[in-house]
Amino acid sequence: MAKPGNIIVEFITIGNTLKVCAICERTGREVSIVGDPKAPRAELERIAVQKLRYVMERDAKNMTNSKSGLLA
Repeated sequence: MAKPGNIIVEFITIGNTLKVCAICERTGREVSIVGDPKAPRAELERIAVQKLRYVMERDAKNMTNSKSGLLA
């Protein structure tokens, strides 16, 4: 399982939305979500970090599959 190192979370207000970026310090992998600026920041942060972990696990699985010749 791919585990992110320290995670940086950034909140950016864009118009009437809030963009939340989660970045793994170790790999530089970044994901973002867009949410309601009235939503609790802790909840938006949790979702962004969860997405980062999912993407990193998916990428690690794809790398493993491609190395073993399972992907075209």
